[in-house]
Amino acid sequence: MASSDKTPAPSLAGGEQIPPGKPMSVEQQLLDKGAQILQSLKPVKQINQHVCTFALYGHDMTRQIETHHYVTRINQDFLQCAVYDTHDSTGRLIGVEYIVSDRIFEKLSPEEQKLWHSHAYEIKSGLWVYPRVPETVVKPELENLAKTYGKFWCTWQVDRGDRLPMGAPALMMSPQPVNWGIITPDLVKKRDEKYNISSDNLKISRVEIPEPEWINPNADYWKQDGKGFAIDIEPTEMKTGAPFP
Repeated sequence: MASSDKTPAPSLAGGEQIPPGKPMSVEQQLLDKGAQILQSLKPVKQINQHVCTFALYGHDMTRQIETHHYVTRINQDFLQCAVYDTHDSTGRLIGVEYIVSDRIFEKLSPEEQKLWHSHAYEIKSGLWVYPRVPETVVKPELENLAKTYGKFWCTWQVDRGDRLPMGAPALMMSPQPVNWGIITPDLVKKRDEKYNISSDNLKISRVEIPEPEWINPNADYWKQDGKGFAIDIEPTEMKTGAPFP
């Protein structure tokens, strides 16, 4: 069992789905309001898209979760996403995903490429959606994203009831049209009902989005031999520049 998959102590798993801690004081609320007025928060304000989709744990693909990506486009070839478990104000930051174009992906080493997943199926199948934004508006973006690759690290396994981010991060994979990569219909149905959409209808409307000419087989590496990647934490000698006294 990988470090990232060890169940936390009972006090930090199960029960209430909120982090432990006292309610915010009036003083803290005033400080936060003041900071919002006085500080620029420039990186956060660059977030300009909300995407709802699904992800699977790379070391245990029986575990599937709905994800909410808040996307910042750095340039035409690179996006970064803060990933939450919900779109509500109580949403928990559960990880980060980086997205690169196929042009950049092909320049990565083969070993690095194995940590990434492709997005073509996720887009074409209607699983990747922009809630409340018309398809006609997002179609050019969808056409670009169908040719991209993502690397998603989950730092908070809320699906097993963790009340705090525990253990090592877990590498996540994208939905795929084969065996373990297919998202449970009930999970998709629940998401679709929430946003009053139909993934099946979106799939039909996206038929004309061009398929990538080639999807690098190093991506979605698990499809080759059924093996994923997991992180273990172990002690190691620190590089300090001087012997430890």
